[in-house]
Amino acid sequence: MRLEWLEDLIAVAETGSFSEAAERRSLTQSAFSRRIRQIEDYVGVELFDRSRKPVQLQRTTETQRDRILQIIRTLRQLVADLRSGSQMAENHVVLASQHALTTSRTPRLLQGVLAHHDSISIRLRSANFDDCYGQLLARKADIALVYRIEGIAPEVEADYLETVEVGQDRLIPVHAAARRADHLRDRAMGLLPIVSYPDAVFLGQVMNLLILPNLPQPLQAVQRVETALTLAAQEMAQVGIGTAWIPHSLARDRIAEGSLIDLSDELPSCELVITAMRLAGAKRRSEDAVWTELLGEAGA
Repeated sequence: MRLEWLEDLIAVAETGSFSEAAERRSLTQSAFSRRIRQIEDYVGVELFDRSRKPVQLQRTTETQRDRILQIIRTLRQLVADLRSGSQMAENHVVLASQHALTTSRTPRLLQGVLAHHDSISIRLRSANFDDCYGQLLARKADIALVYRIEGIAPEVEADYLETVEVGQDRLIPVHAAARRADHLRDRAMGLLPIVSYPDAVFLGQVMNLLILPNLPQPLQAVQRVETALTLAAQEMAQVGIGTAWIPHSLARDRIAEGSLIDLSDELPSCELVITAMRLAGAKRRSEDAVWTELLGEAGA
């Protein structure tokens, strides 16, 4: 039984006239009459008492009137929900963001996107570099936002990927301002207590390849704590556990307020390129809209 058939039955019941019901249903009277016959043929009984004016439902049909109305309401709501769900899926974009970016630059980038596209819904997934890349390749994320440094694996240039630079940052050494004397004392002994990153994560590779080998001699790094989270590394630097290398965008406010000090003038640092990535090919309008906003950030 079709929704339109049920609506036809109620139109006749409410108007008492096939011609008025046809007009309400935006059909010619002949087309509407054929459809009523089709409904009755499908059910196998006459649904209307045509001998009476106005036309009335047969008694057996009339007893089911409230049920028919309830089914109509249920089916209409189902259609509305299905359409709404389809629209939500169309406007839904999954963004995988590297942990260090999630707590620093990503919120500002998303603010720009949502300011111009309030119908778009974004699901943000924070992960390390490899997981962001993996989610993209597995189509569990539409766009990945990561830090990159030329020459640091994994390389992501490929025919099946689109990449765009959307900003710059810098990995800088920071230390608790209140523990500056401890830092100077340790340096005088040739020691540098540090908060490090695991070798397997992106910033761990950066530390091993570009930071630690370039420490001024005879300074020796001493690992105090290891963490994969830049936000945790910053907190540990804040309480004086050791020097931590943090993206400048994350540490900027605490440096400005004086609780952290930037040691870039005496310890190595390196540039970070903020890169957006997505798989090549046809895209939904919502994903293209987000990507276009990120391209705008690149040109800003």
